Amino acid sequence: MVASGQKICYTIHMLIGTHFHTVDDKGRFRLPPKFKSELGESFVLVKGVDGCVYAFSEEGFKTHFADKLGSQSVVDKDLLKSLRHLLPSAYEAETDNQGRVPLPSHLKEHAGITKEIAILGMVGHVEIWDKERWARYQDGSEFDAAVSALKEYKI
Repeated sequence: MVASGQKICYTIHMLIGTHFHTVDDKGRFRLPPKFKSELGESFVLVKGVDGCVYAFSEEGFKTHFADKLGSQSVVDKDLLKSLRHLLPSAYEAETDNQGRVPLPSHLKEHAGITKEIAILGMVGHVEIWDKERWARYQDGSEFDAAVSALKEYKI
């Protein structure tokens, strides 16, 4: 119980920032330590939009997808079409004894990942991009317009 006038402090966990790493010859990469601690020892990799790979903690994946899908109709063709593109690409990843994460070939191909990657913290999930593709994406988008569009989401 909190005494009158006493403040309650909460720890907010966020995945933020950009990190650059290299994929080894066996298709493995290392997560930044902060991201690894937030995602956990095992997490879910899945195809992302704009040619990246998303990484969710198991709880995050459950919250974003499994919990919401449980109440949806299994005969909704539009929903099924979307899910058939997304969910079969999901991969339950685990770090090995040396902290490396295997990136399956179907996800590497989706993201065009060859050697160097950009790992982006997106608050509730991580995006993994081919470093050159990420640079082209940034060059092709206008920062001010993109940030101004956040007002539509009340951010």
